[in-house]
Amino acid sequence: MSNITLEREGNVAVVILDAPEVLNALSGDMVAELSASVDDVLAGDARAMLLTGAGRAFCAGANLQGRDESPDDGKKKPAATTGSVLETHYYPLLNKLRHMDIPLVTAVNGVAAGVGMSFAIMGDLVVASRSAYFLQAFAKIGLVPDGGASYYLPRIIGWRRAMELSMLAERLPAEQALEWGLINRVVDDENMMTEALALAERLANGPRSLGLIRQAYWDSLDNSFADQLNLEARLQNQAGRTADHREGVKAFLEKRDAQFQGQ
Repeated sequence: MSNITLEREGNVAVVILDAPEVLNALSGDMVAELSASVDDVLAGDARAMLLTGAGRAFCAGANLQGRDESPDDGKKKPAATTGSVLETHYYPLLNKLRHMDIPLVTAVNGVAAGVGMSFAIMGDLVVASRSAYFLQAFAKIGLVPDGGASYYLPRIIGWRRAMELSMLAERLPAEQALEWGLINRVVDDENMMTEALALAERLANGPRSLGLIRQAYWDSLDNSFADQLNLEARLQNQAGRTADHREGVKAFLEKRDAQFQGQ
């Protein structure tokens, strides 16, 4: 892969957007490589995934360089529409991340703009460097928020703030993003990856039920109260049958730290 780097740190799979010369802006090839990398992670035995960007940016959004914006004169094959590219390239990947059965941590270094911001806030836990900022840049180029942003943002930070971010297209600094509840932690730039990896490793060494907790909270965004109670019961049955649950109870009774195996 030329645009994505996949590394392993203990039980954590580290996926790096690796096109720093364009601030990790996403091309079609890069999205395909990212999707393939996620497949590799899920096919392996990693117990958590960390997504970050190389260089001084997390992701500057879609790569607009080289796009043909000339009018269709009927003499050439029509280019894919902006919406169809979302449907064929981005949304299968976003759904894949949504349904992962291991925790996802995103480490946001520098800018996370446009669809890059959408990927950043997909993390179950989001760590940002102090110099990082978030930007719903779509209005600047006459488009609408995508990558699921119009779904996540009102639910995470509220309808008013989501409208403000999207319509004014102003930078949201990391410290303010923390105040708004968009992210979990802000860390000094030089310590950001160390702390994000430590957080991912903590999750990777946790019980199998973390994946079920992830499912419970993602599904809660759309479920009725009754549906959510039923889901809790089903997931609790699954968790109760795991070796990690048995180890957790045993460790509690023996007054020691549990040694979870993700099983």
